[in-house]
Amino acid sequence: MQKDVIFSEQRDCLTAHIQRDLDHHSAKSIREQIDRRLFETRPSVLVIDFTKVEFMDSSGLGLILGRVEKASALGAEVLVSGASPTLMKLIRLSGIERVRHLSVVK
Repeated sequence: MQKDVIFSEQRDCLTAHIQRDLDHHSAKSIREQIDRRLFETRPSVLVIDFTKVEFMDSSGLGLILGRVEKASALGAEVLVSGASPTLMKLIRLSGIERVRHLSVVK
């Protein structure tokens, strides 16, 4: 069985490498896994890596925004990385890259 998320940690940074497409079917499990690890490790930075995500719907945007809310409550910033050009377009059109405590990099 393939994991939905693989985590890596370096210093005070937790990276969640999402391993599958993000839609309303997968978002809940991925969200719960990230939240659990976020509260266990309490990093300064949470990186959500979308390198292996080919498709994302609005559930993925909700996942990002929810993690920003949870992380900022712990004093952490969120960095979205590895998004494909298609995902970057969705992120830009949604306007979430302007949310406080969130940075989006290619």
